[in-house]
Amino acid sequence: MTTTDISAPAARKPGSTTVPKRRPKRERQGPAWVFLSPWVLGAIVLTLLPMAVSLYLSFTDYDLFNPPRWVGLRNYVQMFTEDPRYWRSVATTLTYVVIAVPLQLALALVVAIALKSMKRGKGFYRSAFYAPSLLGASMSIALVWRAVFNDGGTVDNLFGTGGWVNKPGWALLAVALLTVWQFGAPMVIFLAGLQQIPGELYEAAAVDGAGKWRQFVSVTVPMLSPVLFFNLVLQTIQAFQVFTPAFAIGAGKGGPADSTLVYTLYLYDRGFVASHMGYASAMAWVLLIVIGAVTAVLFRTSRSWVFYASEGDR
Repeated sequence: MTTTDISAPAARKPGSTTVPKRRPKRERQGPAWVFLSPWVLGAIVLTLLPMAVSLYLSFTDYDLFNPPRWVGLRNYVQMFTEDPRYWRSVATTLTYVVIAVPLQLALALVVAIALKSMKRGKGFYRSAFYAPSLLGASMSIALVWRAVFNDGGTVDNLFGTGGWVNKPGWALLAVALLTVWQFGAPMVIFLAGLQQIPGELYEAAAVDGAGKWRQFVSVTVPMLSPVLFFNLVLQTIQAFQVFTPAFAIGAGKGGPADSTLVYTLYLYDRGFVASHMGYASAMAWVLLIVIGAVTAVLFRTSRSWVFYASEGDR
């Protein structure tokens, strides 16, 4: 019988370990860049490149038909010192933000609290209240809203207040109410945050004699403050960029008497109606800087009122 000799494995030195050979870093990153390439390409072509072109155009006189002509800071100087409609659009936008954002967040929080306490039909009502957030940004809904607040519309027939869209003091409020009506998105976020608050906190507060209002102030608001901060930042940024409701209710011209002339509507007017695309690009960059500054202020001030349970009071 033939036997086969099998050599014994070589003895390892004491304390020695076999380290698997690692692939080069570039080879390991290759698949990641392949999967990321659609996003990277889209970010460059659809975001970064247009931003760079817009920044260049903001220093030029460009009318969409002739080549851009370099004018330096003239667009910015004209914007801040020679254009009274620009400052009216700034004031109108700030007024809109101050009215719409607090009302929208307050209504969203109230409805979220009501939905949390419901036993039956929660899914149906959550979907029903969320639907306006999907529909409200469309031009068709904005036109319906204009008809509701116009002369002889629903509001006029019910309350006899006349057509809001034709009154300088009321038209912007109609625009803000359309935004408030779209409270579904922040409501869903509030509802998710409310469901994460431990019930033991409310039980302990009730044992200490706290009523519903005290529980809301001392338990709900602090525990919900990160969600409230998130909604505040998100809705503030969106409010600065409002366009469709103001365009529809103000008939595309910011009327009556420029009462609905929000910033983006005036930017659209300068860029695509008056064909001053260089001026409109300068306006767009100022808006970007302002939104960034407002967001930074919100983040800075959040340290004094946003409570994170995992980190304690900040």
